[in-house]
Amino acid sequence: MAITGLLVGAVNAAYPDKPIKMMIGYAPGSSTDIVGRMIANDLSIALKQPIVVENRGGAAGSLAAEAVAKSAPDGYTILFAQNGLAINVAANPKLPFNGQKDLLPVVGVAATPHILIVNNNSPAKTVADLMAMLKADPGKLSFGSSGIGNSDHMAGELFLATTGLQAIHVPYKGGSPAATDLVGGQIDFYFAGMPVGLPLYKGDKARALAVTSKNRFSGAPELITIQEAGVKGYEMALWQGMFVPAGTPQNIVKALNNSTLKILETPEMKERFQKAGVQIAPMDTKQFSELYFSDIARWKVVMEKAKIKLD
Repeated sequence: MAITGLLVGAVNAAYPDKPIKMMIGYAPGSSTDIVGRMIANDLSIALKQPIVVENRGGAAGSLAAEAVAKSAPDGYTILFAQNGLAINVAANPKLPFNGQKDLLPVVGVAATPHILIVNNNSPAKTVADLMAMLKADPGKLSFGSSGIGNSDHMAGELFLATTGLQAIHVPYKGGSPAATDLVGGQIDFYFAGMPVGLPLYKGDKARALAVTSKNRFSGAPELITIQEAGVKGYEMALWQGMFVPAGTPQNIVKALNNSTLKILETPEMKERFQKAGVQIAPMDTKQFSELYFSDIARWKVVMEKAKIKLD
């Protein structure tokens, strides 16, 4: 018994003793891919093992999530995901895995707001102006997104659900075409992701009204939040973090969590996040788990109200 216990302890202490695979459900060059690769690079140094990144896009990130959910719970297959995972779990009861039982949140690394932008020629100079326009013409104004169920879409739906206003949703195949039509005046407003919307605002190609987070965004602190603009209770951020299959031993979860949190404390990583337009937000396993499960519950309510289905 004692010998067996010692052997088990030795095996656990050896983690990791071979390369780790990090799966990302989005295309190379996407915000989640960029952040995931930054984490993978420094985490491989900290753990002294290579971390091989595999992009498996499709089904709004669900293909990668399914692969990890069904992999061995040994710490050698991890998922780097964003809040689209919670949205999918909330909206699609036909997913081939159980997002609340088959995946274990490990550590959160970022929570970046969206930026509410309008065309430079729009009459809306403030959030209050936009709300007045929406109220005057219910269901007439349009807002864009990078696709149905994506984070920027849900930021818009949450805004409408919170304010009780109506607008037409226009989904695009990515954030760039949505931004192009916003600048061209084909759509009225857009809750753009920071990598897309911030350069438009900074380059005076679009007018920014507010950011969606609870607190102001460090990359543009002059912009007020939507809550500050008077929409009480509105809060939305595109979070990113790491998951492992359910059943993964706690010592492995702890190793991944602790190593990642230490990486996020370094000035080098903070600078890289800032350059990428991403708001660093370290969250331990408990904090990240609470965020993930509360997000699933919240999006279920929003999607039922907006009658959105992703199955």
